[in-house]
Amino acid sequence: MSGQRSGRLGVGVIGAGRVGPVLGAALAAAGHALTGISAVSDASRDRAEAMLPGAPVLEVPRVVERSELVLLAVPTRELPGLVEGLAATGTWQPGQIVLHTAAEHGTAVLAPAMAAGAIPLAVHPAMSFTGTSIDLVRLRESWCAVTAPAPVQPIGQALVVEMGAEPVLVAEADRAAYAEAVATATGFSRAIVDQAVGLLEGIGVESPGRVLGPLVRSSVEQALRASARGPLLPPEELT
Repeated sequence: MSGQRSGRLGVGVIGAGRVGPVLGAALAAAGHALTGISAVSDASRDRAEAMLPGAPVLEVPRVVERSELVLLAVPTRELPGLVEGLAATGTWQPGQIVLHTAAEHGTAVLAPAMAAGAIPLAVHPAMSFTGTSIDLVRLRESWCAVTAPAPVQPIGQALVVEMGAEPVLVAEADRAAYAEAVATATGFSRAIVDQAVGLLEGIGVESPGRVLGPLVRSSVEQALRASARGPLLPPEELT
């Protein structure tokens, strides 16, 4: 593959779960060309067709071979084996951008691809995905953690901006702490909401999710604003 690239890239998506097709669609909207997507199950094929109509569904090696930017949107536990397997078969190409979306990993997990001359990027969107077009709107309100060697950090930041999100640099050594923060916020929020919904259901309140929605959203917004100023004030002190 030539080391000279135009601003538009041929993008291949590995993984048709909730994340890959959405990010692929965001990059396509920015003018990049979709070279293919891998999808195994009927559900993943349906999702790929819905989000990336017309994009060819190909085997993983074929997607990699055709692409200047390879988006690895696979479960975290599968990522190391996938990268190593493609390196063992000589599939990675010099100058190719390889971007994974796992929160837990920086670029070290891409070492086998780097050894073949690929450019490593770790980009994690800090949002929950539905795998539908709704996510494209939410992406424009979200931030993405970017981890990359200093010379190629601008590439990662530019791709995030093209997808409509805001980039935030996270050092390789800090990636585990970042992943813990994301998991804590996600898990705690879900647990608290589930508990509150259960309490309202227990007293016969209909549609408890709708009742709690405005309260939860406003409370979270207040907590986020307060985090930049100091401790969160109790409700009685906000009046």
